[in-house]
Amino acid sequence: MKLRIEKVVYGGAGLAHPAEGEAAGRAVFVPFTLPGELVEASATEGKGGFVNAELVEVVEASSDRGKPGCAHFGECGGCHYQHASYKAQLEIKTEILRETLERAGLAELPEIQVHAGEPWHYRNRIRLRVAKIDGVLRVGYLRRGSNDFLPIRMCPIAAPLLWRAAEALLKLAETSDAAQWMEKITEVEFFTTQDESTLQMTVFTQHRVAGFDALCKRLQMLLPELMGAGASMLHAEGSRRAERPQAIADWGAEGLRYTVADEKYWVSRGGFFQVNRFLVEELVRIVAAGRRGALAWDLYSGVGLFSRALKTSFEEVVAVEAAADDLVKTFKGNGRRAVAATTVEFLRSAVVQRERPELVVMDPPRAGVGAEVCALLGRVQAKEIVYVSCDPVTLARDLKALVDFGYRINELHMVDMFPQTFHQETVVVLDRP
Repeated sequence: MKLRIEKVVYGGAGLAHPAEGEAAGRAVFVPFTLPGELVEASATEGKGGFVNAELVEVVEASSDRGKPGCAHFGECGGCHYQHASYKAQLEIKTEILRETLERAGLAELPEIQVHAGEPWHYRNRIRLRVAKIDGVLRVGYLRRGSNDFLPIRMCPIAAPLLWRAAEALLKLAETSDAAQWMEKITEVEFFTTQDESTLQMTVFTQHRVAGFDALCKRLQMLLPELMGAGASMLHAEGSRRAERPQAIADWGAEGLRYTVADEKYWVSRGGFFQVNRFLVEELVRIVAAGRRGALAWDLYSGVGLFSRALKTSFEEVVAVEAAADDLVKTFKGNGRRAVAATTVEFLRSAVVQRERPELVVMDPPRAGVGAEVCALLGRVQAKEIVYVSCDPVTLARDLKALVDFGYRINELHMVDMFPQTFHQETVVVLDRP
């Protein structure tokens, strides 16, 4: 069927509504298309009022269409927008954000401020699968729309050191003394600093293997930046699935120091940290710059990325994190308090204690903060809330609830932490009129 693409929706696909044929009147989603393009597509799945289709041919291309920067684009499930110019990617994401918020009933939105950096080599962390193909060990990701292994020979959104590390690990596989470990590895994760000076590695296996120290020392000879590594087992002994990977070996440093705006953060191996090494500092600036007062709360604080920046202008900062091992060790001193608790637990107690901060910062996971947190924040009545979100759909839901509790959306920032993909980061500043 021939389709005129109307717009691109969250998830990366182009949307069309054909006027005739079997799909007439239904929403048709076609990946790797751009607004205004005339394309030929083939239906792959139909459910209720929509149809999923695959792109067959671009009949009339958009002027924003360009050549992908990766040989695996289209096959790999990681990237969605490499066929679009970077300017077009930013426009698509901004429009998706605006439309998602408006659809949730949020009117009179401020202008969306766009923040972008280098669109390639930005990732400070990658996790690769490891498997043998035709007797040769390869690394890769998943094929788009499946759980099938896709061997790769490049990843241009990753920091160059991360791909060099993957190649060094594969080189070790060619040596007999490293073979017993390399044969057992099913996944590997690499994490580096902004300047690529230090590297951490975690390998995942389904069996216990001896000689991890020797493997790491050999790899460090090829890769001097490697300062620490760990091994985790994805399955418990026997065949029972473990709820969490079980650490089985450790070598070198247990984490690395990541510098952002002159602040040094300790990030344990496997710990969460923002993935875009070029825009982390800008994200911190948007959240913290110009805000001051007696008390600030940093909810879902992770390693304290925002907490440390806020401490320069607030008398007391409370950092709340459920998995707070790193935070409790590092966020200490006068006016700094780390709380090991879920945000809901902390807010329930704070409401009882009648605590009222000037500022609440929150950076929840993709699921957002939810109805109870919004209701508790409505009772706390902080003067200002800064909400950092990686999902516009759950963000829109939560913002509508906060607005209903008396807050007003004052600033909207789209921070493109994930170029070449449909993912986006949003910072929203709310206050009480």
